[in-house]
Formats: sequence, structure tokens, C-alpha cells
Amino acid sequence: MSLPPLVEPAAELTVDEIRRYSRHLIIPDVGVTGQKRLKNARVLCVGAGGLGSPALLYLAAAGVGTLGIIDFDTVDESNLQRQIIHGVSDIGRSKAESAAASIREINPLVNVEIHNTALDRENVREIFAQYDLIVDGTDNFATRYMVNDAAVLLGKPYVWGSIYRFDGQASVFWAEHGPCYRCLYPEPPPPGMVPSCAEGGVLGVLCASIGSIQVNEAIKLLTGIGEPLVGRLMVYDALEMEYRKIKVRKDPNCVLCGENPTVTDLLEDYEDFCGAVSEEAQEATLDSTITALELKEWQDAGKDIFLVDVREPAEYEIVRIPGATLIPKGDIISGEALAKLPQDKQIVLHCKSGVRSAEALAALKAAGFRDAVHVQGGVLSWIKQIDPSLPAY
Repeated sequence: MSLPPLVEPAAELTVDEIRRYSRHLIIPDVGVTGQKRLKNARVLCVGAGGLGSPALLYLAAAGVGTLGIIDFDTVDESNLQRQIIHGVSDIGRSKAESAAASIREINPLVNVEIHNTALDRENVREIFAQYDLIVDGTDNFATRYMVNDAAVLLGKPYVWGSIYRFDGQASVFWAEHGPCYRCLYPEPPPPGMVPSCAEGGVLGVLCASIGSIQVNEAIKLLTGIGEPLVGRLMVYDALEMEYRKIKVRKDPNCVLCGENPTVTDLLEDYEDFCGAVSEEAQEATLDSTITALELKEWQDAGKDIFLVDVREPAEYEIVRIPGATLIPKGDIISGEALAKLPQDKQIVLHCKSGVRSAEALAALKAAGFRDAVHVQGGVLSWIKQIDPSLPAY
């Protein structure tokens, strides 16, 4: 459905702006008035990472007058495979500052506002209230639900995107005109069910595919042209080069935007709502967690242990802890690998950061391996504390 323009047009375009945006101005649906609306718009991008990088670059190039960036992270070498707004010289630099510098190179006419902080319950309302439109480039469920809830409570539309390996999704959530994120996903997935990009990977160019769609939707909303993805979920399969659109209806029973909402304020703890690990995993790790230093001491002392790497084969090829045997978490959870585990040795599990090994530990405890433990921080802690020469990913 068509929607009215989100912002009023600016008073005028300068001669420099007319020259710069001339290819927009000669499109009848955009024209001078549409470009004036873009100039008058204030758009916040949550995250300057994989999705935020192309989104910010194209929003700036399009002439959005004010761009807000919120990101508290710093640029890491592993980001450069997909986060194209940053370069080698930016490694170690604030992502928000790095992104702002790139935006100014592309379009010095854009005003950039930096929020070099973590988005949380205490600041999300204040920050969102300053903008007309939110572009969500987050990569975790806790922040996604908080972004959605704050947008609904403030009456703000936002453009959402998600990426994983070769698959992407995008939609526009605006409770005033259609569903919100909770209508589509009322509850977060069970802990460990959906790996993050840091665990499962993402094809770098997929960020550009979904990020550019988000910008396309933002421009349509701001200028009032076309039919935005309100009430529709776009699903992209990069391997099959296939786009599908799925209708998403507003849920009358939605706890946030339904007819009788029960969520009328931001949650106290979104991390707790989404759960990094399951309750079973949390319980299993009590008194059954060791550090990387302790693992090294056990190995040096010749302790009779069986070290299990529960990551995926592709990760195991990148880097491994010496002496570890690869048995993916899924094989442990399903019970398929239990017969491979020795009964006369203490089982020690590890993954990349400690989340997957905690889930696998819960399964082992339930199967009778009472003295099994897992390594806090996984292989990343081993690299940091024991062997910094190994590659982190």
C-alpha cells in the first residue's frame, strides 16, 4: 500500500545540491520535491557493521540531510570482509567515527550525528525521538526486540534487515500502518537454535544486497513513492538468486501492538528475554566450567581428559586447540555422537566463545556424563591467554 511522505520538503536545494542529485531530480516520481524531502530527513542507522555499512553509504549518497550512527564497537580486521564503510587504516578505531569519516568523503553536504555508545533501555527512547526513521542493522535478537519495542512505543517506522550465510530478509515495520516485528516473531528462538554471523558466517556481498534494499525502502518512506514493504517480508536466497515476498499480517493478539497490549513499556532486560543460553545450559555450567589457563595446566600435567571441539568443520580448519577432537554440537545434542565419547576419561568441551559448548554440556550431563566440563570463552580465550600467534576469527 502507498503511504504519505514521512517528512516535509526542505525550503530549497542549493546549486551544489542540484548538480549532485541531478539523476534523482530527473526521475518524475522523485523530482525536486522528493529530493527536498530527503534533505529534510533525519535517519538513524543502528549499527555500522555489515548492514549498516552499505546502508549508510547509500543514504549519504542519496542526500539524506541528517544521518545518525549508533555503534559502540571498534573496527576489527575480520569486519573488513563485509563492512565496506571501514578500511585497513580504521582497525582499532570507533566504528561510528570511521563510518562518519567515510560518509563525509562521499557527501560533505550530509550532517552526521555520532552516538558512540551502546543502545540500551536507558537511552533508546531519547535517541530514537530525534529521528524520523530508523534503519535497523543489528545482529542480535535482544537489540532487535528493543529496537522494535521502542519504535512502536514512539510511533516510529523502521526498516529491518537480517543476514546469515547466503540468506537475507528485509521488511518495514510500522505499527500505525501494519505489523511490528513481534507480529512476525512473537518470541525469540530458543538459545543456540540460530547461530550468529560470528558463529555461522555470512557471505560478505549479502550485506550489500540487503543493505541496499533497506535504503530503497527508506527512500520510499521518506518521499512517499512506491509501495513500501509494510506487511510484507522479503526473503532472499543468494545461492538460488531468488527473491520471495511473504505477506505478514498485523496480529490482533500481539502483546505490543495488538488490540489489548500487555507490553506497554520497554522490558527491564532484553538479554534475559532472549536468553544467550538456555536455563539447562546455565545450570549445567555451574561448577563445571574451567578457564583456558586451567585447560593448559591439565594438559601440561598429563591429566587424562578427552577434549572435544563442538564447532563446525569449517571453523575447525581455521584454528584449533591442540589435542581437540571435532564433534559438532548438533551430533551431541541429537545423541548421535554419544557412543564416540569415552566413559573412562573426563570430557572437556569447547567452542568458539563458550555458548555452544554450554549447550552441549547440558546434553552430556543429561546423558550421564556427570563430570564433564566446558571451557569458558572457548578457543578465543585460548588464543588470548595461551597462544596469541593463532588466528582469531
